[in-house]
Formats: sequence, structure tokens, C-alpha cells
Amino acid sequence: MAIHFFTESIPFKLTEILKIKRWVKAVILQEKHTLGELNFIFCNDDYLHEMNVAYLQHDDYTDIITFDNSEKQGIVEGDVFISIERVQENAQNLQISFEQELHRVMIHGVLHLLGYRDKTDTEASQMRSKENEALALLQTI
Repeated sequence: MAIHFFTESIPFKLTEILKIKRWVKAVILQEKHTLGELNFIFCNDDYLHEMNVAYLQHDDYTDIITFDNSEKQGIVEGDVFISIERVQENAQNLQISFEQELHRVMIHGVLHLLGYRDKTDTEASQMRSKENEALALLQTI
């Protein structure tokens, strides 16, 4: 029952670690799941691109890749890889803060582990709604 933060191929330090942990746990509990082992790995574009090609056979850049490691239904366990470079570029393009975009991407990965998908327009709309709910919750923690 733990959340860990790591870096690969990039210098990065997450701020407000305890607040982020409380927030992620609260989102998981709201969805009536239990936290197992959750790892956030912050990396650069090239590292995530290599993973995308090797594991998903997608030859493109992305901001996040989520691996679900859970063995029991209702228990959230996984690895969430996030490209800090993609998050920075997305934030600039969306004209929002880096932290706001980082939090959105982080919770996006958690929502995938909770069973939410975003392949269809309907799924993507529901995912965006859940992201917004979670981001609002972060403001209260």
C-alpha cells in the first residue's frame, strides 16, 4: 500500500509529495478500490518513446504509458511512466501551468488503472470528466 516516485533519464523533483500521495489515495478510495503498489516514473521523451515502441508497438511520442500490474480486481497496482518533456510542451500549448498539466496526466494514469478508457469519444469524455473531478479534489487536500 504505497506510492513511489522515480526518475529515469531526466533530472526531476516532484513537489508536494505528501499532498500528491493523499490525493491519489483519495481518488482510488472514491472509486471503491484499494491501493496496492503504485509507481510513478518520470522520464524524458526518448525513454518513453523507446518503451512505446518496445512494449506497445507504437512508434510515436506520448506523455504517458500506464502498465496495470494488479492481480486482483479492486486493487490498484501499476507503473505510470510520464514524459516530463511532453507535459511541459502540452502545458505551453494549452497555456496552463506545468503543475496543472502534470497533475492531469498523473491522475489520467491512475484512472486507467481504475478501469477507465479513452479510445472512443464517449470514453474520452468520461475520462476528461473524471480528471476534472480529481483535479477539483486536489484543490481541497
